[in-house]
Amino acid sequence: MPLTRAILWIVAIILVAGVAVTRFLANSETVPAAGGVSQSSSRLAELLGSQRLEGFPLATAPRVFSFPQDHGPHSEYRNEWWYLTGNLDNQDGRRYGYELTIFRFSLVPAPPGESEKAPSSAWKTNQVYIAHFAVTDEADNKFYVAQKYSRGAMGLAGAQADPFKVWIDDWSIQENPDEVTNLPPEETWELTASGDGFSLMLNLASIKPAVLNGTAGLSQKSAQAGNASYYYSIPRLRSAGSLQIGDTEHSVTGLSWLDREWSSSALADDQQGWDWFALQLSDGSDLMFYNIRKTDGTQDRHSAGTFIFADGTSQHLDRDDVVLTVTDQWQSPQGAFYPARWNIELPDFDLRLSVSPVISNQELVTTVRYWEGAVDVVGRRGGQALTGRGYVELTGY
Repeated sequence: MPLTRAILWIVAIILVAGVAVTRFLANSETVPAAGGVSQSSSRLAELLGSQRLEGFPLATAPRVFSFPQDHGPHSEYRNEWWYLTGNLDNQDGRRYGYELTIFRFSLVPAPPGESEKAPSSAWKTNQVYIAHFAVTDEADNKFYVAQKYSRGAMGLAGAQADPFKVWIDDWSIQENPDEVTNLPPEETWELTASGDGFSLMLNLASIKPAVLNGTAGLSQKSAQAGNASYYYSIPRLRSAGSLQIGDTEHSVTGLSWLDREWSSSALADDQQGWDWFALQLSDGSDLMFYNIRKTDGTQDRHSAGTFIFADGTSQHLDRDDVVLTVTDQWQSPQGAFYPARWNIELPDFDLRLSVSPVISNQELVTTVRYWEGAVDVVGRRGGQALTGRGYVELTGY
C-alpha cells in the first residue's frame, strides 16, 4: 500500500504516546480530491523497506494458510492490511467505485509470547490502525475520500479472527453469519464506512475461493531475503447494500475484490513504488498484476501477478509473462503525473486488454498521497471479445 514511513510513524508514535488523545478518539477526516497542495508523499518504499526490522519476523518461506484464521491479524509482523475495492451499480444503472483499506502497524516488536497475552492495561498497545475510504461517482465526476487513525487499544481499533472483524471506530469489515448464503460464515462479510456526506454498507459473499499469490502465498518483492509478504486474494465477492451520497440513498449491487498482505519488510532501497491492477473480466476470469518500479523508472524483475481462471484455479505470472504499456497520463492538481491508460498483453494466454479510468481524478490526498481508482476494461482473449471492470493503484509518483 502507498504509505510514507516518516509521516505514518510520526502519526503512530503520537497516538501511542497518548498526546492529544481526545483529538484521535473519534477522528474522521474527509479530504477533497482537488484540495490545496499537500506535503504528503507516496514513497511506499520508505514504509516497506528494510530498516528497523530487529525483533520482527520476516516472510522468508512459504507457509500453510488456514481460513478463517488467516483472515484475522498477524500482529507479530510489522505491517498488515485488509483491502477491499469494488465496482457497483445502483437501481438505475448509475456507476460507482469504492475502496476501503484498513492498515495495521506494530511500532515495536512484542516480546516472545507477549502477543498472545492480554495486555496488563487496557491502554497498553504497540498497534496502530489507519484506514482510507473512497467513493467514485462516475456520473457526477466526483471522488470522495475520508481517513481514520487510532491506537489499537480501549476498543478504538483492532482486529480478531474468531469471529472475524477488523475495525477503526465505526468503520469495519466483519463476519456476517446472518446473511443467507450457501457459504460458510467466514466467507460472508459486512462492510461499513462513512465520511462527510457519504457512506457505504455492503454485504459481501465470496464467489471464488481465496487465491495464494506468489509462491504458495509468499510474494517476493526484491532480491533480499525477507523483502516479501504473505499475500492472498479473494478475487470475486458478490456485493449488495446501500450507498448514500448527500441526501440520496442508492441501492447498489456489484463485485468486490479482497487483497490481504502482511510482512515486516517488502521493498528494497532502489524500488520506488508499484502499479497494481485487479481486473474482473466478462468471461469469468480475473487478473492481478503489480508492476514494481525502480527509482530510475525501470521495471523491477520481481514484478509479478496471478491469472485466475473462471473455475477459481490460478496460475502465477512472472514479469516476462505480462507486457504492460502506458498509453496516456494525467496531471494531478497536486502536481504529480500519473499513468492514465494502459495496454496489457499476456501472450501465453492470447489475452490483450485496454484499461482506462472511470474518471481521471481518483487521487487520495490523505496523510499520504496516491492514486487509487475504478477502471474499465475492453479487449480480446483468442477470438472472444471481452469487457471488464477493476481497480488500479499507483504509488510513488
